[in-house]
Amino acid sequence: MSAGFAGTCLGDLLDDFVQTFTNEAAGAPPWETLARAAQLPPDGVWRVWLLMAGRGAGKTRAGAEWTHARMQAGCKRFALVAPTAADARDVMIEGDSGLLAVADRVGERLLYEPSKRKVTWPNGGMALAFSADEPERLRGPQFEYAWCDEIGSWRYPERAWSNLLFGLRLGVDPRLIATTTPRPTALVRDLVKQPTTILTRGTTYENMANLAPAYRDVVARYEGTRLGRQELMGELLTDTPGALWTYELIERARVKDEDAPEYARVVVAIDPAVSTNEESNETGIIVAGKDHAQHGYVLADRSGRYTPHEWATIALNSFDEFEADAIVIETNQGGDMAVQTIHSVRPGAPVKRVHASRNKITRAEPVSSLYEQNKIHHVGGFPRLEDQLTTYVVGMTSPDRLDALVWAMTDLLVTGKKPIGAFDLGGLIQENEWAAVG
Repeated sequence: MSAGFAGTCLGDLLDDFVQTFTNEAAGAPPWETLARAAQLPPDGVWRVWLLMAGRGAGKTRAGAEWTHARMQAGCKRFALVAPTAADARDVMIEGDSGLLAVADRVGERLLYEPSKRKVTWPNGGMALAFSADEPERLRGPQFEYAWCDEIGSWRYPERAWSNLLFGLRLGVDPRLIATTTPRPTALVRDLVKQPTTILTRGTTYENMANLAPAYRDVVARYEGTRLGRQELMGELLTDTPGALWTYELIERARVKDEDAPEYARVVVAIDPAVSTNEESNETGIIVAGKDHAQHGYVLADRSGRYTPHEWATIALNSFDEFEADAIVIETNQGGDMAVQTIHSVRPGAPVKRVHASRNKITRAEPVSSLYEQNKIHHVGGFPRLEDQLTTYVVGMTSPDRLDALVWAMTDLLVTGKKPIGAFDLGGLIQENEWAAVG
């Protein structure tokens, strides 16, 4: 046994003693007596504990408890990294199973300063929160431990992860826990293969006793489906048979922000939802550009469940942010109403209308073929869009983000070589009229 390993084992025993003593003093049962085996840190030598499990499986609680135990044992500097700043606040820190709740359970009050992105423990140890959307913020700070949440949904996984690892250099045995629902991103696939990673799996069903009874009805809808295998069973799935896109196709053409070219044109494409209730589809909003070599680039995914005024505002803000040339909008459902919604927020905004004349698979094929030719690139990662691309097969319901992507790339790369006028191409009717009047 090496000195480092012996020190690690002794440190773990001391950590367990401190946490047990604190819990008993507060009258709360020790976490070890409540947790399932999959929620407890693994034995042995490891640098990364990858906890990959289904929705509601207790990943957040496990991450928060491990973090709290490290801080109780004397850790002075800890990193919290989430997909976005809001996720770090709402899930990792303030969530029902987050750090504040875990500490409160054992009668310990933490000082949370949102403006400083900092959580401080009574013993003086502190954790700083970071967003994987801003990987450069991880340059400079150094830590003993880290908790990374939903790494499968990080926008810039490679840069955020590498910057974090460079800063994980304090203490005797720097380690981190990564909690995530499985997505076959390059980072997740690479971590699974690393010898210094220990993988723990879990399913939604294992934690069902702690979830709302009505949630069983939601789970039942997806049992036996591919989505259910990923989101409930925690399986790391590869590509969907029959899908037009594969993760490999997307990954091999991905580029970093700093490697992106100068764009000849940029558009914001919108696939509006028909309704705005809780059960409705999201409104797809994709920002895309093309360079002077006729390659396409996905720049942003602003899709979500919005009211008409909200999606129009978000689209126009994106139009300004990326200095776009036009807003491309699908008018099959709602017709001129979608254009009027844009103009109600900003009269005179340049809107280009497209109308779908054939089925979705026919419209998507020309764009998919451009991916195969390595002519479309994702600038960074877009997990939810990429999930739709790699799982869409004939017969599925409308994938909003995919549709918006198809509108954008068709306008930028597919229709640009055709004569001006109304014509049918790849299942689209491209209108030459620009709705730019107030």
